[in-house]
Amino acid sequence: MILRLRDRTLELRRPVLMGIVNATPDSFSDRQGHKSSAELARRALAQVAAGAAFIDVGGESGRTDTDAVPVDEEIARVVPLVERLAADGVTVSVDTWRAPVARAALEAGAAMINDVSGLSDPGVAEACARSRAALVVTHTRLPPKRKGFPAYADVVADVVELLRERVEEARSQRVAAEQLVLDPGIDLAKTPAESVEVLRRLPEVRALGRPLLLSVSRKDFVGALTERSPAARGAGTLAALGAAVDGGAAILRVHDVSDAREFLTVRAALNGDVDVPEALRLDATLRREPA
Repeated sequence: MILRLRDRTLELRRPVLMGIVNATPDSFSDRQGHKSSAELARRALAQVAAGAAFIDVGGESGRTDTDAVPVDEEIARVVPLVERLAADGVTVSVDTWRAPVARAALEAGAAMINDVSGLSDPGVAEACARSRAALVVTHTRLPPKRKGFPAYADVVADVVELLRERVEEARSQRVAAEQLVLDPGIDLAKTPAESVEVLRRLPEVRALGRPLLLSVSRKDFVGALTERSPAARGAGTLAALGAAVDGGAAILRVHDVSDAREFLTVRAALNGDVDVPEALRLDATLRREPA
């Protein structure tokens, strides 16, 4: 499947990884306070070196127990980092639901806008249409920064219905089909059980015909199943990644790129998705831990 990223295209033959860099002091999984743009850029480049095809930069936490960040502040957090990474040739996605931030990020060199609000601001789609940047359209039935659990007769049917509707809206704003990525919105206006149901029935969402982005890393449903806090949800996250790939996910948004890459590497070999040469041997230096 082809994905347009401004002036180039990416053929998504196998799942690729999207690393996460939060330019915020209040991320749900990283509570280390403010970091400089240089430090954040180093983190991003380390994730690229570990195997990330995209870096998703966020200037506002998705936490629902904090207020929305002023637009100017979100831009100030995001733009310097986007400029640094784009100058280094990194494919940058920006996690935002507001058109002014999307426009500033695209001007700084972003290649994708990851809108987790389901196009609550039509200007986001307009900005992507003008720049030919990729646009992630996400399922949610609640406004940004709001937590709640709407009553779904069938949560997966609702995901398919709303994503189809939002795709039509984006297309009406002249976003090309090849620019669109769909996200079923795991944990967004969904209980843990509903998130599990979406993952179990992911092929129904995949049938919409565009690449799927899955953000399952350290999510609440993993914590509910394992009774672990966010930073301790690594093993559960890998299990969720396996389900996402089985369901047809094309882009996997993760906190730990290295572990996710190793998981996908071994999984692909065991499933016969890649050739395993007969001459494959373990490097002698890796046979045991160094003294």
